[in-house]
Amino acid sequence: MLPSDLLLRRQTHFTLWRPHLGGNAAVLVIGRFVAGNPNFLADGTEIPLLATADAPGLWMIAARETGLADGIYHYWFRVENTNPGRPAVSILCTDPLATTVDWRLLSPPLPAGFHDDTDRQPASVIRLQNGELSAVDPGGESASFPDDPGPDTLPANHHLVIYELPTAWTRTQGSGASERGVGTFQDALALVDEAASGANFEGLEVLSPGRSYLNELGVNALELLPAADSFFKRSWGYDTSHFLAPDWELGFPDGQVASTSNADLAALVQACHRRGIRFFIDTVMAFARNEAYQWIDFDDFCIADPGSDPADPDALTSRRGDGSQTFRDGFGSTLFRYTRPTPQAFYDPTSGSATSDPPARALMYTYLTRWMQDFRVDGVRMDSVENVANWDFVGAFKDHARDLWKQRWRAAGLGDAGVDERFLVVGEELSHPPGLLTQSRLDALWNDGFRARVRAAILGESNDGESFESTVRNAIDCRNLGFGDLAQAVNYVTSHDVEGFRKERLFTMLQKSGFSGLDLQKRVQLAFVCLLTANGIPMFLAGEEFADQNDLFDANGNVSDPGGKEVDPVDFSRLQEPLRHGIFDYVARLVHLRTSHPALGVNDTDFLHVDFNDNKRVVVWSRGTAGQDPVTVVANFSDYETPNALIDANAEYVVPNWPPTPGGRHWREVTQRRDVPAGRVGREPIFSWEAKVYTLA
Repeated sequence: MLPSDLLLRRQTHFTLWRPHLGGNAAVLVIGRFVAGNPNFLADGTEIPLLATADAPGLWMIAARETGLADGIYHYWFRVENTNPGRPAVSILCTDPLATTVDWRLLSPPLPAGFHDDTDRQPASVIRLQNGELSAVDPGGESASFPDDPGPDTLPANHHLVIYELPTAWTRTQGSGASERGVGTFQDALALVDEAASGANFEGLEVLSPGRSYLNELGVNALELLPAADSFFKRSWGYDTSHFLAPDWELGFPDGQVASTSNADLAALVQACHRRGIRFFIDTVMAFARNEAYQWIDFDDFCIADPGSDPADPDALTSRRGDGSQTFRDGFGSTLFRYTRPTPQAFYDPTSGSATSDPPARALMYTYLTRWMQDFRVDGVRMDSVENVANWDFVGAFKDHARDLWKQRWRAAGLGDAGVDERFLVVGEELSHPPGLLTQSRLDALWNDGFRARVRAAILGESNDGESFESTVRNAIDCRNLGFGDLAQAVNYVTSHDVEGFRKERLFTMLQKSGFSGLDLQKRVQLAFVCLLTANGIPMFLAGEEFADQNDLFDANGNVSDPGGKEVDPVDFSRLQEPLRHGIFDYVARLVHLRTSHPALGVNDTDFLHVDFNDNKRVVVWSRGTAGQDPVTVVANFSDYETPNALIDANAEYVVPNWPPTPGGRHWREVTQRRDVPAGRVGREPIFSWEAKVYTLA
């Protein structure tokens, strides 16, 4: 698949791509932003766009032909509204391919039949210089990567630990009150860059200058919850409005005059790369909220109500793992069409040729191209694959992402060795249809079964329909569930989706189950041992590394959307509590082990010992290939403790089949950072709800 033809044209032309043929000419409405009360557009002018003879559906005008002087401009397109829920009249609409939007300046009040509080559109922003157009923040800042390391310096998929970071944060004041706000790109930068201090959350200990919190923790992949511009004031961000623009609020800390989202996002990504951290984007492609094509060309891009016509080719979800289908769910947003072709061929913005493929596909390829080329992302998570509902498109999107990654790799002067293992497209389809992987539609899937199994195990229970031994075995080795390689399974104990049975933050689940203090801490740590020594790519929600908790609940005491799950953020100030800081130190040791030890980057997983006698639930596994230094785990999922373990120097628990100790080497227990005496190898006492992790030193 070629780079975007339309993005190349947009370097010199104002363009509007509208696959629906016919209708009135689109008009460029453009001027300069002036701050006031209210803000307004000065020197506004209206410039008709021209239909392009060899590109049906493309309207444009060369920047040089507009008569505009060089500068930074705010603009909209005047189009005929096509949204069936609103009057068919002329309105001002955001450029659907805008690289910057400015929510300080909304389109004028709308006619009767519209909702001014939700339907008015933010201005698009562009720089004009010497006849060329370029992405820019309203103050003139732009994305740049002056010292970005080569992509070959980034970690391979098999050694990733992914940190899922929400962009809603909080901190607890000395009075006990909570301050909630937007964790901006600048705040995220301060988690990475020792020289940064944050913005909205400046003063948090984890953002202190001289400190790189994510390096201390050891994670080597950062995945922000959706960072493309969202209609909603910042929550989770799963209602994208402007796909090519980084979120306005994430670049607009308190006290700034305007957003610097393009420059700030680029600075964050480059800071990650300099510290060996890959940057993943979370893409929401099944649906959108107040996205421009919902006004410009609704029927070609969108489906209003899947339940109204089951025969509509875009009405049903893709088949789940059990073969079932239901109506697609937009969760209150408007679903895109990825299956029904258009009645007439139109200009394809990707190739520049004619096509009748569903145009939403080309919109998403263009979105992907913008983020991979301009922001140098190193991985993609695809949200709600079931509701994207077209495996052909999913596979083509993955292939396009990999093609773009290879272009960046080769542009750095690198050969093909190592290129495939440093990029990943992950899908969220929790029923795990095997064809998504066996047909190479995606590189990897979220493994929600890992969450269910480990949470059951640390409560002393079996997962649904499994024995306890199978629960642990299937959690620790993803190949038992049909995954062919560890890089195909993204394991987690907690994700951002904290609503539902045993999905809330781990601390909250354990607290509801009656645990506190040391009993709770031991189970959290046991869960992280499973996560970080299991076969698969580990991921965890920010805050889980220090056992953060949910603070907002619905009337029934549950974590839910009505209860505020999307604005119940991570509270980094809790890290200072002694119990939580102890958990952080424990987790950090394991994260550093996971990213560095060769045995944890291969598929080989052997279960050495299982003991269910006398109410014990002890499972021992070893990771690593034959002849390789192993990582060996002794995990006790029970109340059993070796008798007199703390007072008898000879107390022991013997693990048969312990790996041999090569000459001149000794064993070291990682979580306690201590050497194991030669006479105690494979026979140290065990304690309740605890795991020991051993390596050769």
